[in-house]
Amino acid sequence: MLTTKASSRIKTYYEVTKPKIWYLLVFTAMGATYTASNLYHIPVSALTWALVTFGVIAGSAAANTLTNYNDRDIDAIMERTKERPIPSRRIYPAKKAFYFGLILAGISLVCAFAINIWAGVFMAFGLADNILVYSKFLKRRSRTNIVLGGFSGGAPAMIGYVAVTTTGMWDLGLVMAGLVFVWIPMHIWSLTLHVKDDYNKVKVPMLTAVESEKTSVRVIAGTTLMMVVFSVLPFFMTDASGKHLFHATYLYSAIASGAIMIALSIWLLVKPSERASWTLFKFSSPYLAILFIALMVDSVLR
Repeated sequence: MLTTKASSRIKTYYEVTKPKIWYLLVFTAMGATYTASNLYHIPVSALTWALVTFGVIAGSAAANTLTNYNDRDIDAIMERTKERPIPSRRIYPAKKAFYFGLILAGISLVCAFAINIWAGVFMAFGLADNILVYSKFLKRRSRTNIVLGGFSGGAPAMIGYVAVTTTGMWDLGLVMAGLVFVWIPMHIWSLTLHVKDDYNKVKVPMLTAVESEKTSVRVIAGTTLMMVVFSVLPFFMTDASGKHLFHATYLYSAIASGAIMIALSIWLLVKPSERASWTLFKFSSPYLAILFIALMVDSVLR
């Protein structure tokens, strides 16, 4: 039986992985696997499901843990983050989190390469883009940080897809990953607009912190519109015989959920407020989940 102290320590290390972030990324990986399996009539073994699921969990948790380690100094200053495990010294010394992140990264790479070489490549790319490109080099230097660092968000979907097949990898697979990539800026900027004072305090040039509120809400509205337009793309994709991969179920789901996103972004554009930006941020995660659910359901009905 676990002691109270051991249980608390497990919860702390679980918290440093920022699970609310990786829940959705794992879901996109599983959604891509399930959709590809249905479309190409390729059964997925229990082992492959386990490798995809645990690999993406470990990889996402590793990336979040190591970015938490990189950001430990500014996290201690920002109101939103100062109670995280490292700045609050619930994990001390901080190197413990660093080593924990490396172990998770190792596990994720082992799982991914056990699937196939492409899954391993996408896992390595996702880790490098998030930990090095975004967190280490761009976050404190450029307002493009979340854009160039957002490529890693699409890696789980690519891993899930290539776990089934490499057919259409650079077509449908890339589009599914693209759904996550184009979603990330809107999702993050609607949050950072809500807490921009924190970013100004630590001089992190997040776009919504360094630009005026007027410019920021325009950019958020524009990226939301781009996301919604891009989300319809799967409906127009066809297989080698010219048959549509997806039908009305996906299209109507994308249009209906996209209409809500556009309405929320218009509300933010017309009447900028913390409430509007926070509402857009909170709905954006269910929105992405709805798109992947629609892909899965449509692939079954096909």
